[in-house]
Amino acid sequence: MRMLKQAWLWFDDLTGVSKILGPLLDHPVPKARKSAWFYVLGSATLIAFLIQVVTGIALASGYVPSSGQAYSTLQFISGAPIGRIVRGIHYFGASAMIILIGLHTIRVYLMASYKYPRQMNWLSGVALLLLTLAMVFTGQLLRWDQTGFWSVLIAAEQAGRVPLIGNWLGHFILAGDTVGGATLSRFFVAHVFLFPGLIFLIVGFHLYLVVHNGISEPPSVDRPVDPKTYRPWFHALLAREGEPFWPDAAWRDVVFGFLVVLTVVGLAIVVGPPMLGKPPDPSIIEATPRPEWYFFWYYAILSLIPKWSEALVMVWGPAIFGAALILLPFVARKGQRSPLRRPWSFVIVAAILFMIAYYGEVGKIAPWSPRMEAPPLPVQVVGVTSGPIADGARVFHDKGCEYCHKVSGYGGIRGPDLTYAGDTLTPAQITTRIYSGAENMPSYRNNMTSDQLSALLAFLRSRHRQPIEPPPDSGQ
Repeated sequence: MRMLKQAWLWFDDLTGVSKILGPLLDHPVPKARKSAWFYVLGSATLIAFLIQVVTGIALASGYVPSSGQAYSTLQFISGAPIGRIVRGIHYFGASAMIILIGLHTIRVYLMASYKYPRQMNWLSGVALLLLTLAMVFTGQLLRWDQTGFWSVLIAAEQAGRVPLIGNWLGHFILAGDTVGGATLSRFFVAHVFLFPGLIFLIVGFHLYLVVHNGISEPPSVDRPVDPKTYRPWFHALLAREGEPFWPDAAWRDVVFGFLVVLTVVGLAIVVGPPMLGKPPDPSIIEATPRPEWYFFWYYAILSLIPKWSEALVMVWGPAIFGAALILLPFVARKGQRSPLRRPWSFVIVAAILFMIAYYGEVGKIAPWSPRMEAPPLPVQVVGVTSGPIADGARVFHDKGCEYCHKVSGYGGIRGPDLTYAGDTLTPAQITTRIYSGAENMPSYRNNMTSDQLSALLAFLRSRHRQPIEPPPDSGQ
């Protein structure tokens, strides 16, 4: 310890670091008392970001951002024990960062910490929230699998709906007319250099504002914000009841941050990173890409809205949301901070969380998407191993019917459940539907032989709740 102390004194003498760190660590903060643990979310988000930086550097050292090698290098990284853990930490670290910055935003909003004099604190936090979303989105393409490939095309298609500059935005995202090596290089630079650099700059500015304006005190119903008197009152509060950030308040940040690191590393070791999908192949148009779980809700909304409203929702939805975040600290710069005097704040947060949870679950299930990975129906479902019924079960899978229709729990959910098709549909109705198609079903008139149709009808007619009893003998 003595040697470490001497080394620190030598380093500090040459650099003067203590003159910079000292005011940051010693600056007084209000006593939070019962709400103290709500104030650890910001520092925990920073720790999650640092996890991403460290693991991102490690992954970048073995990753080749080339359309011909990106997928294979990720396979190699995932196959190595240490590489699997590092990639898992990076994946769960991104999830932790999304959760923590979301909770931090909710805490700041409920406590109205965006009011005077902390409007710039809020705006810089909004910038960090948007940059975090951009980080996790660009990281998805770097897997260079089917999901990442098609997700970028979908994003470019959405950007193309922006009035006037939509075509330019789409080309800018793709770095050309379609997804390719240039797209991968652009996303790699944005994910590894541009967005982390901007986050570091804005985090520095955000921390400066925290020290300059002070950490917001817990709100009280009898203490509304008045810009004319707030600063003198706040400085008097710190002089009377304040405590130094280190160690009186910072120990909670250290404990919670350690738990975040422990959780992320534990999940990476036990669960591991997500499996890579198939390599990107633009010729496979039946791909059903899905975003990461934190975008499920948006994915579900875009999939469920009527077609006539797509442009409005894709363009004006994010624009209105962003404008609301930016205008909030200026429209509501003073007045009550206590959520008890702002009951609508609870309603707004509850409505947003309900929407994210509900549509997130819908997006997870994705009832509109075919299950392209559905295996052939097992023998215990088909009932026989040979004959027209067995042949029809093979047609049911080979022609993709099973991707959208479920039979006895196997298959997709996009179309009607055909477990008891023999009880609900006549052969003529089935034939009409197969040949004419439907809104979400292609016509098989020119894609199915008469023998295949007969076998398929035999299979579907065999689907009953109970075995068909033979007609009673009339004695004739």
